[in-house]
Amino acid sequence: MTVDHLEILVEEPSMEAFLQSLLPRMLPVHVSFSIYSYQCKDDLLCKLPSRLRGYAGWLPETSLIAVIVDRDDDDCSVLKQKMEKVAEEAGLSTRSNQNNGHWKVVNRIAIEELEAWYFGDWEAVREAYPRTNATIIRKEGFRDPDSIPGGTWEAFERVLKKSGYFKNGLRKIEVARILGERIDPQLNRSRSFQVFREALLEVI
Repeated sequence: MTVDHLEILVEEPSMEAFLQSLLPRMLPVHVSFSIYSYQCKDDLLCKLPSRLRGYAGWLPETSLIAVIVDRDDDDCSVLKQKMEKVAEEAGLSTRSNQNNGHWKVVNRIAIEELEAWYFGDWEAVREAYPRTNATIIRKEGFRDPDSIPGGTWEAFERVLKKSGYFKNGLRKIEVARILGERIDPQLNRSRSFQVFREALLEVI
């Protein structure tokens, strides 16, 4: 299957900013992409059925759709099944439920949030914010980027504030843009990022 364009749906502007910086470093020059952000996860999931039905009516054979949401407090399996069902009802095959190797939609979940992908490449964070603790990812509670307790973005904000950054609160879009330029897709330790990367590599 030859792919030359990706339509990417995300739940909020910081993921859009992150991918706008990251994807040009991951995709071949002949693969274009468009990213559409929503007000929140509920907004995306509410509008997803009509959006996918629209795609089903015109999407070229060489284009694919990626839908990316945070897990937050949802059960990952239940959330994924919900997204898969929406695609199926729109008449679009998914990577998880493909037809003879052909699929149009890949659903991906950032566990727990986008900031888990930052913890997955702490060297990139330290390149951007050099006063941060170099050993934080070896401490209990931080070793698995996808299992950091108490909210990943809150934990990320606490670590940066403690290092003297963002005293008035994390500027999420700014950080997303900066780290999207620095994250190494091959070295990121977050399993949910690795699954996202593998899906992209498969289609390109």
